[in-house]
Amino acid sequence: MSHSSGPRMTSLVAAAALVVSVIATAPAAAATDTWHSNDDVYHYFKVPQSQASSIVGGTPATLELEANIGPSGTWSALAMDPSGSDYAANVGPLEPGLYHYQYTATMPDRSKVSFRQPGSPVAVTSKPNWNTFFVPGESVAWMDDTAAGGTVEELSYRSAAAGESRTAVVWTPPGYDPARTEAYPVLYLLSSEGQTAREWLELGRAKQILDNLVAGRDARPMVVVMADANSADPRAELLNAIVPAARAGYHISSRPGGQALAGVATGAEQAISILRSHPGAFGYVGAFSGSADGSITKTQAKAINKGTKLLRVYVGNTLDPSYNDTYDLLVDLKKSGVKFEFDGVNPDDGGTWDAWRENLRDFAARLFGQKGAGHGVSKGHRPLTRPYQPPAAGSITTPHIDPYGVVTFETGTQWADAKDVTVWGNWAPNGQWFRIPMAKQPDGRWRISVGPLDGYYYYRYVVDGVDKKDPADTVNKHTMESPLFVPGKTDAMLADVPEGKGGTVSLMTYDGAQGAERYAYVWTPPGYDPDREAAYPVLYLYHGGGQNYGSWLETGRARQILDNHSRNGTMEPMVVVMPDQNGVDFWTDLSQHVMPTAAEKYNISTESDEQALAGLSWGAMNTLSSWLNHPGEFAYIGAFSGGLLSYPTVDVQAVNESTKLARLYSGDVDFTYSFTQDSMRWLTSQGIDYEYAGTWIGPHGFDIWMANLIDFVPRLFAPEYRVGAVRPPLAGDGSDVVKAGRAVPVKFTLTGTDGEPVTDARPRLYLVKKTDGVPGIRVAATPVRNRADNTARYNAARGQYVFDWDTTGLARGTYELQIDPVRGSVHTIVLTVN
Repeated sequence: MSHSSGPRMTSLVAAAALVVSVIATAPAAAATDTWHSNDDVYHYFKVPQSQASSIVGGTPATLELEANIGPSGTWSALAMDPSGSDYAANVGPLEPGLYHYQYTATMPDRSKVSFRQPGSPVAVTSKPNWNTFFVPGESVAWMDDTAAGGTVEELSYRSAAAGESRTAVVWTPPGYDPARTEAYPVLYLLSSEGQTAREWLELGRAKQILDNLVAGRDARPMVVVMADANSADPRAELLNAIVPAARAGYHISSRPGGQALAGVATGAEQAISILRSHPGAFGYVGAFSGSADGSITKTQAKAINKGTKLLRVYVGNTLDPSYNDTYDLLVDLKKSGVKFEFDGVNPDDGGTWDAWRENLRDFAARLFGQKGAGHGVSKGHRPLTRPYQPPAAGSITTPHIDPYGVVTFETGTQWADAKDVTVWGNWAPNGQWFRIPMAKQPDGRWRISVGPLDGYYYYRYVVDGVDKKDPADTVNKHTMESPLFVPGKTDAMLADVPEGKGGTVSLMTYDGAQGAERYAYVWTPPGYDPDREAAYPVLYLYHGGGQNYGSWLETGRARQILDNHSRNGTMEPMVVVMPDQNGVDFWTDLSQHVMPTAAEKYNISTESDEQALAGLSWGAMNTLSSWLNHPGEFAYIGAFSGGLLSYPTVDVQAVNESTKLARLYSGDVDFTYSFTQDSMRWLTSQGIDYEYAGTWIGPHGFDIWMANLIDFVPRLFAPEYRVGAVRPPLAGDGSDVVKAGRAVPVKFTLTGTDGEPVTDARPRLYLVKKTDGVPGIRVAATPVRNRADNTARYNAARGQYVFDWDTTGLARGTYELQIDPVRGSVHTIVLTVN
């Protein structure tokens, strides 16, 4: 087998005798777990209870799915609840990427047993209990499978440093020719301590990354050797064993300019160490979350610069254990005069494969004369200007938020004797609750840092399986949850408004049944005038079962939602009363106690056209019942995740004539979803007018209800916009057939209650697929124009609103295209996509 000419190290020539053999093998296979399934949105997990008990040797107290499904890939646990003969859970919608998971049973004594489905292939050699699955998407197309990629083989060799036989994994590019004239350049990738060489394939998706780079001509065809150099002497392991074996088995270069070396964590530290001890052996060196053992001398720096074409350093965010070591490395490189490039701090990921995959993609695209890559930081990465100093032990009373959105939770010492403590919050993409395990500190405190986070969350602690409110939260007294808001790009409607720019919250006391004193929180808008001639319209807003009158404020962010709508000018000034519905007859308490007291204490209207009633869950059920049984009391009705408990005898004409808006909401994995659908079918059968907001992605929880309130409030007491004729090609009568993959122009007019055209609205378009006549998830319609949202724009020349709808990727079936004017009735266009 020929090799390129050029100087070779004497020690490497002598070590060639250590090559044992080359064993061909198939690429790393994806693990198949039949307990796991998925649809377009959710991933479902079902573990037979009998099998779980057999595996763990008893009945677990709890069974959980543990995975990198938490915020920013944090390892988190999701409870799997008994469902028939199974334990079941679902999670989603998940961002595109690679996920790893295991099933973990917590036994009655708090011991834990982790496992994967018996018989499923080992997905991660170093973590035998793990399975994996990949969620494809445009953002991760660079690490998706390709039709024609390179070949992966195993290379066995004798390790004198470790005193054993070892295996490396080798990727050769498509069309690899062992007899071609020019030897292939070679990249050696080193794994970290506790990993195996195969982890580059199993979690690093190195094959897919390299396949895509070469196929797109974004990297030179090369041979890539993935190896474990961890031993008593990593230098000898690489230089005297791995490299000679690779040269004996493959047609690869031995010239420094044709060799590259990189590694993750301890593998990166080894790469930097070899750069110092053998400068010029590798023309290209990459350190992914690495460090240097000791400072670099001027003499070493000179040799490194002479023999190295590229040294590029990578690091994750402040959760990367190598963050400060990398800072020290950068300082030392600069001080000693070593020429290097820094990729910048990856703001999204710590020292994990999520970051290292991006590092490999970036580094491999810069090797062996490949053109096109710049010398600076990757897009969106930030400089590393100082080491990170975490908050000192005992200094955190409420969660600490650093400038980049990394949040640190720390308990006191009151749970020093606990066996396990987790922080439980609505971390899931759809607002479900995940438990994030905390680490016990030497002083008995429990601590965890997660992130970066962005937006609003609510959490509690779980101590040895028992829920505990954060003892440091002395402000929120009505709920078990404590709020956490991390300023960022999302959840703007849930942020506090500037001081003095919001409304006022007061406590209203009233006499309930049998003379018992009861309470309600009342929000009044900025500039509220108790003596204003025109009384304010009023919304009565109710909580759900197991909650109380403080829930909408302390967990549901009602104050912030109302403050932001008011400040943005997207709601009519109104008073919002949040009563308690616990332990009373709902209608009696509302009509005879809450409403009279509110009218006495606040300047609010008692006219039905200026009164609204809404609630969540149990409050939604009572809202719907009150609406149908007492027509003419409220012109506006909102039901969040709730249907009718029973179907009353209804004066349909009275209900329809007295109602301006009745709007129902539901989450897609809400346990009341079917209940709500059944109620809507009955309302339709009776001829009762209502709107369905479309199915929102989420469970029975405040993430859905906050979004519902945000959507509902602007529709109250405002001029009603009505949709005029929708222009061809959409008649909206069910006869329309739309070809997927085409742009469909949707054109329509809006008129107010006065019949005049409305030109300053921002109607949004949504798409709902129907299955067996039942509307599914509501998603934003995709515009043709890049970076546009789902808002139709008014075209003055045409005198109408125009939205060019992109139907690319739609599955065949029956759909509803919803035109939502926000302050008026939703217009539904029924059509078929084929």
